[in-house]
Amino acid sequence: MAMEAKEIERLIKLALPDATVEIKDLAGDGDHYAATVVSSAFKGKSRVQQHQLVYGALQGQMGGVLHALALQTSAPD
Repeated sequence: MAMEAKEIERLIKLALPDATVEIKDLAGDGDHYAATVVSSAFKGKSRVQQHQLVYGALQGQMGGVLHALALQTSAPD
């Protein structure tokens, strides 16, 4: 069962309420997405830590319902 882009966005915003989230379905199959996430929660964190925050927000869905998520993360300017 595929995961909808709106659900990915909802989960990320639940964990990172100030986040600006843009989701793209890369293959049209609901399994391969790209996400751009901008949040003040990322300030002072390494890229790995930023990605860990996003993966944590997805509540264990990565590797199961959600097969692949290409991430771009940053703090606002």
